[in-house]
This record gives sequence, C-alpha cells and structure tokens, in this order.
Amino acid sequence: MEQLLSLWQGSGLYNITGGQFVMIAVCLGLLYLAIVKGFEPLLLVPIGFGGLLANIPEAGLAMSAVEQALHFAKPEVLAGIANAVGSNTLDPYELSRIVHEAKPSAYQAAQLIAQDAGYSNGMLYSFYSVAIASGIAPLVIFMGVGAMTDFGPLLANPKTLFLGAAAQFGIFATVIGAVGLSAMGIMDFSIEQAAAIGIIGGADGPTSIYVASMLAPELLGAIAVASYSYMALVPLIQPPIMRALTTPEERKIEMVQLRTVSKTEKIVFPLVLLVLVALLLPDAAPLLGMFCFGNLMKESGVVERLSDTAQNALINITTIFLGLSVGSKLMAEKFLALETLGILGLGIVAFGIGTGAGVLMAKLLNKVSKHPVNPLIGSAGVSAVPMAARVSNKLGLEYNPHNFLLMHAMGPNVAGVIGSAVAAGVMIKYLGG
Repeated sequence: MEQLLSLWQGSGLYNITGGQFVMIAVCLGLLYLAIVKGFEPLLLVPIGFGGLLANIPEAGLAMSAVEQALHFAKPEVLAGIANAVGSNTLDPYELSRIVHEAKPSAYQAAQLIAQDAGYSNGMLYSFYSVAIASGIAPLVIFMGVGAMTDFGPLLANPKTLFLGAAAQFGIFATVIGAVGLSAMGIMDFSIEQAAAIGIIGGADGPTSIYVASMLAPELLGAIAVASYSYMALVPLIQPPIMRALTTPEERKIEMVQLRTVSKTEKIVFPLVLLVLVALLLPDAAPLLGMFCFGNLMKESGVVERLSDTAQNALINITTIFLGLSVGSKLMAEKFLALETLGILGLGIVAFGIGTGAGVLMAKLLNKVSKHPVNPLIGSAGVSAVPMAARVSNKLGLEYNPHNFLLMHAMGPNVAGVIGSAVAAGVMIKYLGG
C-alpha cells in the first residue's frame, strides 16, 4: 500500500497545479490553431508541443539542474546552493530569486552542486541553451530566409525602401507606449522589456526571438507566441486598417510594370547592403549578415547545393528546435502573468501602427512620385513575408480586377525585413549589455 501511495504522490496527476492545467489547455489551443486552422503551423506546432512538455508536472524538462534541485527542495542540497550564492536562507522560493540574480560564477557553482546531487538539465532547457540563448537558431533561420528572398522588386523600385522603413515606426511607438504604461503604474516593464515587446511590430518572428533572448529572455515565450500569432492573422488585422486609411480611388491605382533587374545587381546588392549597414550599425551585423549571406548564395548561382540546404533542410531542422525551445518558456509560473496580457495587447498595437505608417508613407509617395504608387502596398512594409504582400494584392484585386500588386508589394515587404533587422540592431546597441 505504501508503494502504491508513493507512486500516486509522485505522479503528474497528484502534483499538477492549476497553472499547469491552464497552460496545457493553452498549448492544446495553439496546436488546434496550427493543425486545424492553419495558423503558422511550422512554428506553432513545435511551440505548442514544447509548451506541453514544459508543463508536465515533476518532469522538469524545461528546468536547469539547479532549478530542479530548488523544486524538489532537499535540505542538504539547498544548503549547498545557498552557500554557493552567499545566502543563509533555505526557503526554496527566496533562494530561487537569489540564484537567478547571482553573478554567472555563483550561478555556475550552484549548478555544479545540483549536478553533483544527481540533478541534470532538462531536455528543453538544453535545447534552449544551444538554440536560443546562444543566438544561433534565429540567425540560421535568417540565413534561410535570405536564401529564399528576391531583392528584384526592391531594386526595380528603390523608393519602396521608405515603406519598409516607415513600417518600423510601430516598433518605436510601442516602446514609448510600454514605457508610458510603466510610468503610469499600469504595467511594470523595464526599457529592455519594452524594446523586446516593440519588435513584435515588425512582424518578424526570428528577429523578435533574437531580440527577446538578448534583452528580455523572461518574456521570450509570450513575445514569440504573440509575434507568430499576429503574423498568422495578417489577413484579418491589416485589411480594416488599409481600408480606413485609403479611398476607393486610391485602392484602384495601377502601378507601372517593374523593370527587369540584372543578375549583377542582385549579386552586388546584398554585399553593398551589408557593408553599409554594418559599418554604421555593427550590432545589426549578425542578423543582416546571415540574411545577406543566404541571399548571396542564392543569387550567385555557384553554390546551389548550399542554397538549397539553407532554404530547406537546414531551416526546417532549425525551426523544429527553435519552436521546442520557445515552448520551454511557456511554463505556467512564467507565462501566466499580467505582463503576458500587456505583451499581447502592445504587440497588436505595434503591428497596427506599423501597418498604418506604411500605408500613410505610400500615400505620401503617391503624391510626390513621378509614377503612381498604390497606397495598399505600404502595408507590406511589415516583414511578414510574403503574407503581407499577398494581402495587398488581394485587396487591390477586390477594387480593380486588373490590378496585380503582388510584385510591387514584395519590394516594401523585403525592405521590411531589412528594416526590422536594423531596428533590432538599434535596440541591442543602446539597451543590450
């Protein structure tokens, strides 16, 4: 009987908390949206499944060795950890706070004590350490995105670069908004957290994850879920904003056919882009460097095997581990907080402002440009490639069946990717470290 009782007390059903139950339901909801509704399935499936694994009671899959030791709270182990971080308390919750605020050397000492006591890093924690904490996974994905990108529409119509730049206004406006909410006592976000939240407005998942891992790793799960959710909802979020800011006549504007871009231009552009931006803003070099490298492999035509690997096998493998790693941050005690609602709310505001700023910039270009510019392509300045461009094209066809805006919208869409990488570099330069 004692053995049966011990088995029951060690089971997940006995130890499950209300928060874990809620998060399991949330993760099942993410899987439903991905599988049944088709919302960003490539990311939401591994994120949702990673969240399920992270919230299995007593498994500790998303915990480090020292976190597991603190969770099980054996007195002799707690005493060793407390000694390592220079504390006298044996209260697991207070000690946990002290450990996470300790210097890296003290934290490493506590980690070694936990490992000597028989605890080990959880599977998802190891994935996170390798894929995201190191910054590798978002950079590899950016390389793959670069290998799938065509700069032709941007080179054929360089002024669309302004549309991609304007769409980044949502990022900085949201940072100001988050700081304002904190100043009024409504939310409690640091400037670093506000910057990480603002990047959601760029509608660029890898960039959001990269910046969050650098500036606010404690908010990574909520930021990643918000970013990819809003990317999937582009066809629902953008059209009302586009209609509100344009007239029926503007939506019917037909643009002149784009010129043919030479192969030489396509090869030289990523090199010039990287050198110019990296010299001015070195902190943008990692993201933009991998993006330009991937594009150079594609356009050069001499490394087709490498380009194909970057576009397919490598980006797919990385996406799996990136998603599972993000899912590890969906633990109940970290995700179920008032700040999460703030992140979701500020994220959609950032996305909306970015969309609106792009449309307004396109309206301005239409006034001053020699050739007509349909304001609908301005919304594609957010870097949700190619969904935002498809939305511009679809809305244009609704008002003019002969108005094909897809290639015109790809210019600002690609410019948005560049803009979000530059914005990320600015945030990291002034707030990182």
